Amino acid sequence: MLGTTLYKPLDKTLAPREPKPQLIDYEAARAGFSWAAARAELEGLPDGGLNIAWEAVDRQVRAGRGDAIALIWLGKAGERQAISYAELARSSNRFAHLLERSGIGKGDRVCVLAGRIPELFVTALGAWKAGAVFCPLFSAFGPDPIRVRLAKSQARLLVTTALLYERKVRALRGALPDLERVLLTDGSGDESGVGSFHALLAAEADHRPPPRTQPEDSALLHFTSGTTGTPKGAVHVHDAVVAHRLTGRLALDLRPGDIYWCTADPGWVTGVSYGIIAPLANGATLVVDEAEFDARRWYGILERERVNIWYTAPTAVRMLMKAGAEAARGHDFSALRFMASVGEPLNPEGVLWAQATLGRPFHDTWWQTETGAIMIANYRSQQVRPGSMGRPFPGIEAAIVRRRSDGGVDRLGPNEEGELALRTAWPSLFRAYLNEEERYRHCFADGWYLSGDLAAQDADGYFWFVGRSDDVIKTSGHLIGPFEVESALLAHPAVAEAGVIGIPDAFAGAIIKAFVTLKPGHAPGESLRKELIGFARTRLGPAVAPRELAFVPDLPKTRSGKIVRRLLRAQELGLPLGDLSTLEEND
Repeated sequence: MLGTTLYKPLDKTLAPREPKPQLIDYEAARAGFSWAAARAELEGLPDGGLNIAWEAVDRQVRAGRGDAIALIWLGKAGERQAISYAELARSSNRFAHLLERSGIGKGDRVCVLAGRIPELFVTALGAWKAGAVFCPLFSAFGPDPIRVRLAKSQARLLVTTALLYERKVRALRGALPDLERVLLTDGSGDESGVGSFHALLAAEADHRPPPRTQPEDSALLHFTSGTTGTPKGAVHVHDAVVAHRLTGRLALDLRPGDIYWCTADPGWVTGVSYGIIAPLANGATLVVDEAEFDARRWYGILERERVNIWYTAPTAVRMLMKAGAEAARGHDFSALRFMASVGEPLNPEGVLWAQATLGRPFHDTWWQTETGAIMIANYRSQQVRPGSMGRPFPGIEAAIVRRRSDGGVDRLGPNEEGELALRTAWPSLFRAYLNEEERYRHCFADGWYLSGDLAAQDADGYFWFVGRSDDVIKTSGHLIGPFEVESALLAHPAVAEAGVIGIPDAFAGAIIKAFVTLKPGHAPGESLRKELIGFARTRLGPAVAPRELAFVPDLPKTRSGKIVRRLLRAQELGLPLGDLSTLEEND
């Protein structure tokens, strides 16, 4: 059952003096698309090479936009710092010189363990200019997951803060023989192999010749969030900037001068692809907030900074919903032109809430660490179907397939559920799992990249998420995706979040159990439990609705905001918990 049966599509009209969408005619854009033409829009390097940092920053300077603001940094304590494209170019040049002086160059991994601070951006851009591979680490990781990732990446240099170094890294140095140097963004670096980021940069030249990298040179190493197992290191190349820039323009409607806010942490792929590369490559101004989520603070930022484009996660949307409409009341959101979500499927209720509260709907997008860039999206010029992933980006062929026992795949028809697959290749597709060739090869079959996500495509070409392949519940002969059940529960006014699993049952094979957190003003109890089960049955039918329901204060989530259903399942059934390194509370 697809979401079109439950929610009416939303049509949109442009506000007065609002610029036209960057993508107007979807079908024409698909029909006339060429990745070669998209590549030709980039400046490229004088020797014919390609470099992400050059396209993101130096290109803007060379085009006469050096004085334009690239980054507005908002500190926890109320600080506000504006950094121009020219300043960012000079700082990243200095860092590239520093890397080269340290003997770090092509293919070497440079890791960052830090929150949303300006030094992170300098490190990323400077690493790319030096030909090194940038690898972000989530700052809330505990020591063990940090050690695993530093060791697996064979990082030669780490940029971090004094506090994070002392708490999470210093004791690990003996177990990390490849880690030659640590740079502290806010410390003197008094011990061997530890230096001051700013002091060392100040000694370097702020000019340098163009980088000497090629499109297929490695540029990024992203570790997956690990909802279904141990994290994998996905390798991306400089050619990915072709997709970053174009998807930023057509899927997120970015243009030069836009004020853009991506709330994703740079420790994850979204925080790099769309928190650094795509907006800078499109000449936008980035808003970067150091502080953690606070509904009133976020609404204040949207208003004060006059944010035009906002990219956030469904978890954040649900938290805003949980805070209530009162928190948004009285704020001016008139500058907002487009809002999109990423990280996990956006429930229909979130789309409708945004339309009612903020005056515009959220537009869900689908992609993965492995795809590197947005693959399926709801576009500004197109109808929004609440609960849908949207339609494939121009240049991307998506299909629903079923794997055969011989290793091939069969393509399925409209409204049939199967695995979401993408026809290879495109510029941002990952080139390897670091040191895991067999695991990498398993992702492909018959010329398709197999995502591991279960979905369906309707007759109009919209895709609808069903669940991860290992999340699907088989009950009484029915294959039930948890997302649809969770979405139905979220439509109830008392429900803040929902996670759904299957638990063994002698008669049905498995029955559906839901775990629910409540909004303020609602208390758990037997009466509400029965009401929620009945509510879900009314919307979904008894075969699909949860048979059991439990109230919980919080749901386990990864650092990137994805509900970890495998952990709910393990806790319920008394199974081993597995890898906990990416969970929110694992400090």
